[in-house]
Amino acid sequence: MANVQADGQWYPPEWPERIRALASGALTPVVPKRAATVMLLKDTAGGPVVHMLRRRASMAFAGGAYAYPGGGVDPRDDERHIRWAGPTRAWWADRLGVDETGAQAIVCAAVRETYEEAGVLLAGPTAETVVGDTTGDDWEADRAALVAREVSFAEFLDRRGLVLRSDLLGAWTRWITPEFEPRRYDTWFFVAALPEGQRTRNASTEADRTVWIAPREAAAAYDKGELLMMPPTIATLRQLTPYTTAAEALGAAPARDLTPVLATARLEDGQIVLSWPGHDEFTKHIPTGGAPA
Repeated sequence: MANVQADGQWYPPEWPERIRALASGALTPVVPKRAATVMLLKDTAGGPVVHMLRRRASMAFAGGAYAYPGGGVDPRDDERHIRWAGPTRAWWADRLGVDETGAQAIVCAAVRETYEEAGVLLAGPTAETVVGDTTGDDWEADRAALVAREVSFAEFLDRRGLVLRSDLLGAWTRWITPEFEPRRYDTWFFVAALPEGQRTRNASTEADRTVWIAPREAAAAYDKGELLMMPPTIATLRQLTPYTTAAEALGAAPARDLTPVLATARLEDGQIVLSWPGHDEFTKHIPTGGAPA
């Protein structure tokens, strides 16, 4: 279980030992797996709210922390026959800083994981439409088959006669799990608006609770230590607070910097200093034999 600090920053107790092992050369970083996560927004009278889920305490990675729907790229997410609408794969490759095959896989992962974990599908019968209610038994059977990896996302779309709507996503930021973590992800964060007629549900086996919450409210709860979050989650929540509508946040996405944020650890005056470039609030000073400050 992660240490609980004055705020709600997720901080596993084994980090100092792993950081020392990395610094001494005893720990070899694992290669991060590509992943995607989606900040799903909907408008309310009080402003936009974002869909969040609480990871089960039993989860090996970030148990008990609040996060967004998301997960790793499926090796089949780069299948070439996926029906596609919106910006081209070449455009997405340039935006995400990868090749076209990788770009398709990352965008597909974002759409697929949002459907698997929240029941929301950013796809439609045509390039200009989006499916409506996806809560029927037949939809649930297809979603379960996706989760079980019995069918690929391309096969699911083909079966349903659907087109992936990449234009409903906005790339927001990119974070890479620190080198000292045993489970590492190279994660692209996207924003999207809840399509009309659809509704979220807790469809994830990894979550024990879901909420729609205003970014400012969630950030305040984190600051009080009431909600546990990883640095990229609280950082993106703070970045969403200025926007008064979901469309406004989506409109801001194309100008967002996607330079990866990667935590660094250094030895300084007998302490380990853990920092995330550009995000000073997460800096931790770890005594050689004590808890972080």
